[in-house]
Amino acid sequence: MFNSIAPTYDKLNHILSLNIDKIWRKKAVKRICKNLRVSESQNLKNAHVLDVACGTADSSIALAKAGVPFVTGVDISEGMIKVGEEKIAALNLNNINLKVDDCENLSFEDNTFSSAFIAFGIRNFEDKKKGLDELRRVLKDNGHLLILELSVPQNKILLSLYKLYFLHILPFIGKKISGDSKAYTYLPLSVMNFPKPKDFLAMMEECGYKNVKQKALTFGLCRIYEGFV
Repeated sequence: MFNSIAPTYDKLNHILSLNIDKIWRKKAVKRICKNLRVSESQNLKNAHVLDVACGTADSSIALAKAGVPFVTGVDISEGMIKVGEEKIAALNLNNINLKVDDCENLSFEDNTFSSAFIAFGIRNFEDKKKGLDELRRVLKDNGHLLILELSVPQNKILLSLYKLYFLHILPFIGKKISGDSKAYTYLPLSVMNFPKPKDFLAMMEECGYKNVKQKALTFGLCRIYEGFV
């Protein structure tokens, strides 16, 4: 599914979110860099960040532009990785490495990365707990995990408008532009079925993450989840 929508993925993301996804990603990257400066004693020269379910590398590129010296992006979709590599080459960024990898069975050794970032990808994990366990394994001591994920707003009026747009208008636009009716029907359902914030934080704690917390963005349309190893 993700291979089929890879060519139009970026365009649709920005259209369907009214470009707010760029603002959310910028906030997340800023938090990652802030934590890296603390954990690396203000020196980012050895920091290595894993961008999980990296898609077309928007987050990898944002991290590199923000000053992270080493970024590795992984995604299970070859189509997404191909688009990402083309974008990175066009920008002449040589500190980003992308590879096809299974986020629930990562090919990296233990204690490899300073931080891990997942932007709009954790809901696609078949086994979220297994994925969280894998990320904890590859993070160094005091490593930082930040997850940026779409969320369901709590306000009843906003929720009604949200469901109208997300369950009816969004799939229609997505099908028109991408030609794939399944992908943009799957998207809203995957968000609606994602665990509630308190339940997901509990899952992170079960996987051994410390100081877990979450923050709502844009009236709860998106959330940042954080935890430390």
